[in-house]
Amino acid sequence: MSNNRRIAVIGLGSMGGAMASTLHSAGWDVTGFDPSEAARNAAAGAGISTTAELRDLAGVPYVVLSLPSAKIVEATVPVLLSAPGTLAIIDTTTSEPSTSTSMGTLADSHGAAFVDAPVSGGRDGAATGTLSAFVGATDTAVAAAQPVLDALTGGRYAHIGGPGSGNVVKLLNNVLAAANLVSVGEALGVAKAYGIDPAVAAASISNASGGSKVSAAMYPNWVLSGTHDSGFSLGLMARDAALAIDMARQVGEHPELLAAAAEQWQEALAALGPAADFTEIARTVAPAVTPAGAPKTTHVA
Repeated sequence: MSNNRRIAVIGLGSMGGAMASTLHSAGWDVTGFDPSEAARNAAAGAGISTTAELRDLAGVPYVVLSLPSAKIVEATVPVLLSAPGTLAIIDTTTSEPSTSTSMGTLADSHGAAFVDAPVSGGRDGAATGTLSAFVGATDTAVAAAQPVLDALTGGRYAHIGGPGSGNVVKLLNNVLAAANLVSVGEALGVAKAYGIDPAVAAASISNASGGSKVSAAMYPNWVLSGTHDSGFSLGLMARDAALAIDMARQVGEHPELLAAAAEQWQEALAALGPAADFTEIARTVAPAVTPAGAPKTTHVA
C-alpha cells in the first residue's frame, strides 16, 4: 500500500474506534493506539491493526487524534513527532484553543501540519464518514490534512480560521447545545404540568421559531423514550460547557446565560456521574418528562 495511505488513529473509544473503521473501509492502512486493552481488542475485531505502544506510531504520515483532553493532546503530539515522516496531525478532540495553537507551532517546527478539527455528528457520523468538523489551521495545514478530512466528513468541514479557531467554535457549539438541553427540558416540564403530552409539545415547538435539533430529535429520541443512548457522556458535555465559559472569560467576555446553564451541568454531573449519557441532564432539570425520573441518590465519584 502507498506510504501516503498510512494513518494512525490515537484513541479508540466510541468516536475514535468508529473513525478508524471508516478509514479502514475507505482503503487506508490504519494502525490504532489506545492505552485500554479492551479498546484495542475491539478495534482488532473490526480488522484494524493496533499497537500498545504510542512510540510505534512516531513518523506515520497521517494521524487522527480522538482524545479525552487537551492535556493528553499535549503529551501525545511530541511523541508522534519524535521521528521524521509525519505530514499531518488531525486533532478531532474537543480541546483548548491555546493547546491547538502551541501544537500547531510545534508541528510546523518539525515540517508537519497540525489541524484542530473537533467534530460533530456522534458515533453514527463517525461510523459512516459523515461527520462535520470545525477546522482551525493555516491554509497550508488544511491542504495537507484534506485527504483525511474528506474521508471523515465527506467534505463537510468548515475552515473557521487560524490555529485554535476550530476549538473556539466547537466549544461555543457545545455550550449552546448544553443550554438548549436545559431550556427545552424546562419548557417541556411546564407543558406536562399543564396536562400536555411532552412529545406533542416538542413536535409543535420544533415546527416553530423555538424549535431546534434538541426539541426535534434529542428529546424525542433519547429523553422521552427513556433510552438515553446517544453515546456521548454527561461528563464530557459538562467539561465542554465549563471550558467554553473559561474560554470566554479569558478574552473578557461574561456570557451570563450560558454560564448559568454550564453550572446546571455541574450539578447534574454531581448527581448522575460522568458516565451517564448527556441526555440524562433532563433527569435533573425536568424529571417529570423522563421515564426514569429524578436521580434517586447523589452520585459519589
